[in-house]
Amino acid sequence: MELILKQDVENLGFKDDLVTVKNGYGRNYLIPQGYAILATSSAKKVLAETLKQRAFKEAKLVADANALAETIKGYELKITSKVGSGDKLFGSVNNGDLAEALAKVGTAIDKKFIKVAGGNVKKLGKYNASVRLHREVVADIAFEVIPEKNK
Repeated sequence: MELILKQDVENLGFKDDLVTVKNGYGRNYLIPQGYAILATSSAKKVLAETLKQRAFKEAKLVADANALAETIKGYELKITSKVGSGDKLFGSVNNGDLAEALAKVGTAIDKKFIKVAGGNVKKLGKYNASVRLHREVVADIAFEVIPEKNK
């Protein structure tokens, strides 16, 4: 079944992509949830026209995303967390905590676009994460988990 995605679907594609999926997945999940529409000939023509109009706007978006990626790479993020015995954390540090740390330094990025290498961080130390700023631009960011100071 050929579908046109109306929004980004993880592990499938981005908005306005033409994808082929199994009939049940398309009929029972993607279309009812509003994630996709059937790729009829008229829908394909509308998509082609939309992509043509958006092509020049896309170049500016990519340039802005690249500029933001360079800014993000320059950050030295330190995330504080409560620490138990040794270097183990109480709880964990995840993409939400990283999004908050980025917001504190002046760059608001939605947590769903941030992927921490290995999922959740459960020990002190230096780690890496990737931030997807555009479908073509992914920035790697380094951060450090440090112990919270006792009062």
